Amino acid sequence: MPNATNLKFKRILFKVSGEAMMGTKEFGHDLEAIKKICDQIIAAHELGCKIALVVGGGNIFRGISVAATGMERASADYMGMLATCINGLALQNALEKRGMETRMQSAIQMDSICEPYVKRKAARHLEKNRIVIFAAGTGNPFFTTDTAAVLRAIEVKCDVVLKGTQVDGVYSADPKLDKNAVRYEKMKYIDVLKQDLKVMDQTAITLAKDNKLPIIVFSIKGDNALCDVVQGKGKFTIIN
Repeated sequence: MPNATNLKFKRILFKVSGEAMMGTKEFGHDLEAIKKICDQIIAAHELGCKIALVVGGGNIFRGISVAATGMERASADYMGMLATCINGLALQNALEKRGMETRMQSAIQMDSICEPYVKRKAARHLEKNRIVIFAAGTGNPFFTTDTAAVLRAIEVKCDVVLKGTQVDGVYSADPKLDKNAVRYEKMKYIDVLKQDLKVMDQTAITLAKDNKLPIIVFSIKGDNALCDVVQGKGKFTIIN
């Protein structure tokens, strides 16, 4: 195990969005985009970081969006959870082809594909320096993968939740649409909630607040973005 003394965050939960795995495509998987995500995960792992991942499913199926068109919400959410399992397997395969030891755990039991989620087992995998992929969200409808990321981070005692996005932090408005949008270096949980900023859903922010779990929002675009963040470098917004 490499010396992790220079790391600001030694045990992390990295939230990987389904959209990030889609790359420039309109649907599905972009192998080059997945490779770039894996490059960053492996580089942080080589620094000595213990890494858990929660993966979204928006590149395949978005339960909330489909429910808005008339599908029953619980069914739509379960379909979204299954999409996260497909993404988890894609990420696991890409990491293992590069020599990484991984374990995937699902909140919905599917024994022939992966392990069921067991907190003690997940923590033990991290101690053994395996990369742990959490799929199927919380296993319950009406909860997002943002909430799942915060919940799993608390359960396996991560130092921080890292959310890689297309922009370098949290802004007062969408910087692509509003040139006067203000970028924040630091924010309080309560301010994110009061301003209804779409960083994560409010359940996730409230859960992080109640458990004093920091959330960092950063741009995943840079080649060394994840490594920089776990060392406390680069541009990002920290919510605490």
